[in-house]
Amino acid sequence: MSATRTNGRPGLALVTPLAPEVMFCSHCGTRPEAGETISPTRVCNACGLGLLLHCAEDAAPKPGDAFVVLDHTLSVCAVSAAAEKLLATPEVEAVNVPVGSLLVPAEAEAEDNNGAGLAAAIIWAARGDGGVSRTVVRPANTFGVRMNARIVGCGPPRAALLVFE
Repeated sequence: MSATRTNGRPGLALVTPLAPEVMFCSHCGTRPEAGETISPTRVCNACGLGLLLHCAEDAAPKPGDAFVVLDHTLSVCAVSAAAEKLLATPEVEAVNVPVGSLLVPAEAEAEDNNGAGLAAAIIWAARGDGGVSRTVVRPANTFGVRMNARIVGCGPPRAALLVFE
């Protein structure tokens, strides 16, 4: 059946449903229980330190996962407790710092995401474009360490979520 009516105007068309979303804490990764009261400030009830963000369920971090939240300017917005340990950097020293000061692509010459680099994948995710991107990163100024990561959009406000796998 065609989605165009005989009068030339577009008709209704079947669209694919959006992936279900979940909330998670930007510090501990905890997901609020169904029916749990969320404060108007969206501060996590479990740790009291993180902001509750939304993300696609299949890409969201699990409690205890290491992850970083980045904005469209490539600045770090949040670092999970596990990522603080993994990257040996406290969140207070990483927030508002360019991602390149914290993480870089594992291969200097490699290009991910169909020819785009790490920065482009973060910007696309922060804008809400694209699905899940996968890449390999390493801590800045550290060689020989490689970490697989997935990048996906989250929010509000719109941001990119980089989860270490």
